[in-house]
Amino acid sequence: MILNRYLTLFIFFLSNVIYGQELKKENIDSLQTNQLEEVVITATRTEKKVSSVPLPILVITADDIAKTGTARLNEILAEQTGLLLTPSFGGGEGIQIQGLDAAYTLILIDGVPLVGRSAGTLDLSRISVGNIERIEVVKGASSSLYGSDALAGVINIITKKTQKDKFSGDFAYRQASFDTKDASLNLDWKKRKLTTSIFGNYFSTSGYNLDKNAILPTVEPYSNMTINPKIYYDFSENLKLFISTRFYKQKQDNRSIILGENYQGISTIQEWNAQTKLTQKWNEKITSEYEIYATNYKADEFLNNRYDQLFEQNYYNQWLFRPEIRTHFSIQKSKLTTGIGLNYETLDRTYFGNQVIFNAQYMFAQYDWTLNSKVNMIIGFRYDNHTQYKSQLSPKISLNYKINDYFAFKTSLGYGFKAPDFRQLYFDFTNSAVGYTVLGYNIAQNRLRELEAQGQIVRRNSNIDFSNALKPESSLNFNMGISFQKDKVKIELNTFYNAISNLIDTKVIAQKVSGQNVFSYFNIDKIFTYGLELNTTYLISNGLKLSFGYQYLIAKDNSVLQEIEEGKIFARNPQTLQSFKIKNEDYFGLFNRSRHTANIKIFYQIPKINTDVNLRVFYRSKYGLFDTNNNQILDNYDIFVKSYFLTNLYLSKTIKKKYTIQTGANNIFNFTNPAEISNISGRLIFLKLQIIF
Repeated sequence: MILNRYLTLFIFFLSNVIYGQELKKENIDSLQTNQLEEVVITATRTEKKVSSVPLPILVITADDIAKTGTARLNEILAEQTGLLLTPSFGGGEGIQIQGLDAAYTLILIDGVPLVGRSAGTLDLSRISVGNIERIEVVKGASSSLYGSDALAGVINIITKKTQKDKFSGDFAYRQASFDTKDASLNLDWKKRKLTTSIFGNYFSTSGYNLDKNAILPTVEPYSNMTINPKIYYDFSENLKLFISTRFYKQKQDNRSIILGENYQGISTIQEWNAQTKLTQKWNEKITSEYEIYATNYKADEFLNNRYDQLFEQNYYNQWLFRPEIRTHFSIQKSKLTTGIGLNYETLDRTYFGNQVIFNAQYMFAQYDWTLNSKVNMIIGFRYDNHTQYKSQLSPKISLNYKINDYFAFKTSLGYGFKAPDFRQLYFDFTNSAVGYTVLGYNIAQNRLRELEAQGQIVRRNSNIDFSNALKPESSLNFNMGISFQKDKVKIELNTFYNAISNLIDTKVIAQKVSGQNVFSYFNIDKIFTYGLELNTTYLISNGLKLSFGYQYLIAKDNSVLQEIEEGKIFARNPQTLQSFKIKNEDYFGLFNRSRHTANIKIFYQIPKINTDVNLRVFYRSKYGLFDTNNNQILDNYDIFVKSYFLTNLYLSKTIKKKYTIQTGANNIFNFTNPAEISNISGRLIFLKLQIIF
């Protein structure tokens, strides 16, 4: 079996690492080498040292990615404290930050947004890590700079730019379980004012099946390809041009069993984006950036019956066009950033009557004020004027106070919002097998009248009112934390609180003659999340580093708490089968949230043989996916997904600074839970070769 071959290679490589002859010691940076502090841009839209950013921020470097041997963005994010990967209905994975759903996190590549969300989730596995310089994660509401979808935070993937004044590049190939192949090629060329690069990636997998009794696999086989060429041209020290385009294409088997009949077809995804940015430095105090960005995401899928006749076809075609101008003013010990822009967005998809258009204009400003060597304050706001919902003003204030050489205090208070999406406004879907209907808010009134005229409606909900526009979901976000760094120890503690208002959810608006319901979207609930995150790093010796991360999370619905106080929610004792009123302490909270998540990472560097050993253990406590006792909430009497551990082990060896051989195993103890967890495939063993030239 292919798994046994990988396991043999893994053991063979491990034995060579332990018993291999000592090679000539090369000039390798040790873990204790002092390096320049990382500079980030996502949190403030300007270059700023990590230690001075008054926001909870996480930076994942290219070196961090290389040490883990991961291939896709979802894999590396899953290893970070406070970032939880959750499977979506479309088979991909989204990211949960501070207990908020994936729909509330904005995903950027080089500062511009990706589109193509399925039920609010953008599939992170479509991003290769092969040309990533670093990943910046800003936790907490960031709408003051980025507008809608940044309610929970922002993830910015920053791609590599060569600094070598010559032709260079690297090639990497990774073979893994489930016949998974990943090949990446980076080519860079720089001469004087011109820098060019092209990145290519090919990925394929046979998928996997968690339920051996199932006819269809858990994940169907698929393959994808990414090409990303970039050009940098420096007209002068004061005028610089950046041009980038990215192509992505995926093809996946599409099979289904409907009423005992087998159907099969193909699902394809095509993505394209282009970014042009001109940076002009007027003088030592004023710099402007002129940016134009366009992107298109297409998804098509079909199913044919056993006679190869078309049974079902779905399509999705989204465009986004965004010009933006930003200007940075340096004023003594402070910096003012201003910007204006336009979002023009269209979507044409199955179950929409016509192509729909969003049009929004926005402006933002941010004042970064350094009072003295200890105090830094940032105040900002953004104003969004939209054609489909009420205009939004998003303020934010942050403070960083350096207590002494070792301790720093950070706090921030911000407002975030998420606009109603196309689906919530214009969806027109009827399930042909079951018969229920889901209507977007903006078309629900007219479609109900049509259904009534056709004699399909037996009763309308008299409490439903469509006279007011659907409101954006909004969030009040608060973060407060402290950091300590001295010699070999680094500790970061952050507490957070999010209060979400106008949460959009479905509600029954009518009943059909068939007995099925008609649903639409409304502003219904208010939810809140709060908790803390702890990250610690300890350099035990010159080559041994230990890291520990932990998140405690509470996420609940205010309306449920109110109904519990009023004695309206009951549960049944599983032993006595008697019903009783739920108490506050019986209410566990929102679905798919764990109270406790943690990780331990041990990194050991052996300079004499140019070898690294990387052990990582991850823990997630119990969580609930469904209401199993029919009272519409998640309480302690429901059935939970049990807590579990995942263990990953990686080994890598560098030869002459140009060749790296890496092997490892994700989920080394082969944990699976087929009935409840679809995104944990079992043990995955890999072997990777990288060549730098």
